[in-house]
Amino acid sequence: MNKALFLDRDGVINVDHIDVYKKEDFDFVDGIFEICLSAQRLGYRIIVITNQSGVARGVYTRSDVQAIHEYMRSEFLKKGIVITDVYTCMSHDDSDMCRKPNPGLLLQACKDYSIDMQESIMVGDRERDIMAGRRAGCGKTILVSTEGVKEAASASTLADVVVGSIPEILNFL
Repeated sequence: MNKALFLDRDGVINVDHIDVYKKEDFDFVDGIFEICLSAQRLGYRIIVITNQSGVARGVYTRSDVQAIHEYMRSEFLKKGIVITDVYTCMSHDDSDMCRKPNPGLLLQACKDYSIDMQESIMVGDRERDIMAGRRAGCGKTILVSTEGVKEAASASTLADVVVGSIPEILNFL
């Protein structure tokens, strides 16, 4: 069995500028490469789990999503980090099992890569990410919140841990 570091994309890997689908708008969050490199060294598979409803809403296309994910993966690879896979839900329907907070994408990754969910971590910047991780059986869930709302988020979240920045995650790998 393998363990995974599941990462939401917008707000965790890249700055969430809303509907990011062009590489010129894809700004990596400070510390994301270091966290992923550390996780990879500890034996975690790096798997991205992302809702991209802009496709269903007609804002961008499936090809746009594929292109931005190829760019993202190539930038990680330049740092020696292998993204095992990227699972994307392009639906805007919250009843779709692949759309977070539903666990469909995580469960598919579990099946595809023989993931031990109890040994795995879900990192997200929204409660729907945390809920998906919990529903899939992740052993640990981490909510990334800004310092200004970290205490409020700690009081109202289902997450095991709330951090104010990506580099803080290193303490919980």
